[in-house]
Amino acid sequence: MSSIEDFLVMLAAERGAAANTLAAYRRDLEGAEEAVGPLERADRGDLARLGSAWSALAPSSVARKSSALRQFYGFLVDEGLRSDDPSAALPRPAARRPLPKILSHGEIEALFARAENEAQGDEPRAVRLLTLLELLYGSGLRATELVSLPLSAVPRDAPFLTVTGKGGQARMVPVSGRARLAMSRWLPLRPGGSRHLFPSRAGKHLTRVRLFQLLKALAARAGLAPEKISPHVLRHAFATHLLEGGADLRVLQTLLGHADIATTQIYTHVDSARLVALVNERHPLAVRGQSD
Repeated sequence: MSSIEDFLVMLAAERGAAANTLAAYRRDLEGAEEAVGPLERADRGDLARLGSAWSALAPSSVARKSSALRQFYGFLVDEGLRSDDPSAALPRPAARRPLPKILSHGEIEALFARAENEAQGDEPRAVRLLTLLELLYGSGLRATELVSLPLSAVPRDAPFLTVTGKGGQARMVPVSGRARLAMSRWLPLRPGGSRHLFPSRAGKHLTRVRLFQLLKALAARAGLAPEKISPHVLRHAFATHLLEGGADLRVLQTLLGHADIATTQIYTHVDSARLVALVNERHPLAVRGQSD
């Protein structure tokens, strides 16, 4: 077995890395090996040449590839397969992480008003859509986590869902009273014959693509720009609005299922951007300057 294979086995066993994550690491490491030769024997000069090989890539892509190689060489050193770590020679682009799209409270209200109006009766698809919306915005679930929820995850007494997130990590997610009410309406209407909370006609579960389509169509009916709405945007709205309301960052990390607090810290930048905009738009001196 090659060192790359050993490294990927370690990621799967010790970190619970998902299949897509492992595939991405494999592509980055094997691509680097094509450029400089066997990675186990590469030196600092070899790795420095990768800057030229990656010159046409976006800074975020270079940062990702460099991160994969740094972890790989750390693994080789830890395992005693190398005595030195040449990864200091890798390029370190200043990749700026884009801020997530933001939905205002008014846009959220418009989306829910439309969904609630359509779900006033017992039309199954309308009640299902309202339930999906409540769980996306009310619990901050990822799209894959939501559509693949098993029926067994639905709480009986405790107001929590058991969710399996990235890397197969399970966590408890609070379910709001509104979401529990929506689920209580959806369960009697839900088609039988499937172990999933949101089954599809094929006997499996609703797909992520179909969830995207349903949300964008709802946005259009609510008078919102469809391109602004997605499951991920609703997850961001959940996190941002909780932070605005005073939620602790560590609590938010747990709710979102982030392995690293650094991932959650993006929301502090979102909130800061909102505060700067507020000062620029509403401060008395800003208003005075507009009227001069």
